Amino acid sequence: MEDPIRFAALRRRVAAGCAALLLVALASGTGARAAPSPPPSPTPWPTGVGDPGRLDPRITEIMRKPEYRNAQWGLLQTEPADGRVLHSLFPGQFFIPGSTAKLFPVSATWQTLGADHRFVTPLYGVGRRNGSTLTGDLDLVAQGDLTLGGRTRPDGTVAYTDLDHTYANDFPGATLTPENPLAGIDLLARQVRASGIARVDGDVVIDSRLFAPDPVLDPTPTPLIINDNLIDLLTTPGSRPGADARLDWRPKVAPYAVTSTVKTVAAGKPTDVTVTTTDGGTRIRLSGTIAADAEPLLRTSPVTDPAAFGRTALIEALGRAGVHVTAAATGPNPVARLPRDYDGRPRVAAYTSPPYEQYAKLILKVSHNLGANLAVCLMAVSTGSNQCASGFPVLAGFLERAGVDRGQVQLMDGRGGNPADRATPRALVQMLAYWQHTPDARRFREALPVLGVDGLLAGNCRSCPARGKVFAKTGAAVGGDSLNDRLAVGAITIAGYLDKGGGRFDTFYAGVNGASTPTANPTDVVAIANDLALIAAYLQESS
Repeated sequence: MEDPIRFAALRRRVAAGCAALLLVALASGTGARAAPSPPPSPTPWPTGVGDPGRLDPRITEIMRKPEYRNAQWGLLQTEPADGRVLHSLFPGQFFIPGSTAKLFPVSATWQTLGADHRFVTPLYGVGRRNGSTLTGDLDLVAQGDLTLGGRTRPDGTVAYTDLDHTYANDFPGATLTPENPLAGIDLLARQVRASGIARVDGDVVIDSRLFAPDPVLDPTPTPLIINDNLIDLLTTPGSRPGADARLDWRPKVAPYAVTSTVKTVAAGKPTDVTVTTTDGGTRIRLSGTIAADAEPLLRTSPVTDPAAFGRTALIEALGRAGVHVTAAATGPNPVARLPRDYDGRPRVAAYTSPPYEQYAKLILKVSHNLGANLAVCLMAVSTGSNQCASGFPVLAGFLERAGVDRGQVQLMDGRGGNPADRATPRALVQMLAYWQHTPDARRFREALPVLGVDGLLAGNCRSCPARGKVFAKTGAAVGGDSLNDRLAVGAITIAGYLDKGGGRFDTFYAGVNGASTPTANPTDVVAIANDLALIAAYLQESS
């Protein structure tokens, strides 16, 4: 039976609800622009709403827009030296955090593992060696490496684009990094050949016993991750209207196969592509239309069995490296062949990752949901547990040591996408303030998106004075309102640091819960996201 994955209309997707990235002005080309004129004199906030101090009137003007008449605003800005509160609106009230919640697990994993922690994924020879022949198995022991070399640049840093491929099915404009998603697998295969092995009379097995996948975490992390457990599907218009669209896809691993019947239509006509899968997700078909003047369109399809996928990818890579494996390349991962442990077994290859700081930057810059959920599982593993839920006590202990009131945080995942997730402005600012007093303060700050420069804030405020002076994580939770034919904006949030000059970085949070768009057009949500970016800019510009 076919399993359709439809992408034609964003409003239909949003109606199902999402807790996604945003600010996505970068995808629509409608990035916020701050007013070039000097800010007018501040005016006081109305009595009885809170104690925001004397806000820049441009901020109060935003907050009084019709879209927010039934919404709740939260705001908090503090000085770094003594934590003095400069602006405050409902700092102790729970708000839907969206992806600003990622600040908690990423911070905890950074400090639990260490900024310079590297994941070493070993490959063991289990059996007998006779010259260049291994009679037995090659066992790859997965270590929870988020990219396994698939994003690593020559200089050892991790590549990302401002709108990541993991969001390709949700928002237009997602792009791919140029790195080979199978780079780590290929390196392991070459190391096996360099060790002297040219033939394996046996099998290849992926050892995924590091932790058990937890479906409460969505997307669900797995111990072995290749290309974010996704198949990338890139459609480019053909040479003329009526021509077949061009298709490219990666990573090419059996038994996955992709076909396309997408046709090119006249410039300006709708681009509407549907992806369907059969045979457990291994047969992927694209259909629909793409406009002749459209940019290449990226979509993704999930890898349904990451361990079996990784096994086949490694067997194929071994073949390319000159190592013959007698077992069939495709099929289930034969976990029953795994030994109890690897004591005394020779390690014939290993892939070493970039430092965790690079993964934290990836997660925070692009709002990488799988990576944020993986952080919870990695914290569990640090205690010796293979149950991802065991990561939450580690997170709780870290928050207490960091001076964060964990009673003001509610989390059921790492990404900030569970309906139960909540956080107060005060808790988020406490998390940010913690970093100010650590040796890694600058490294953490620069791992966040930078206003008008990179990540999810790349398209905002490119010409305003605050460009490059706001370092912040963004968040959103958006759903449909069929009753009123509009979108229900559960949350648009932003939290981070304001560069006030002279080495001073104020911590801040700004967010709105319960807003509504005037129509069901997703660009109305982008307008709200732009408002939050402007508020951050005005906070930075204000004296």
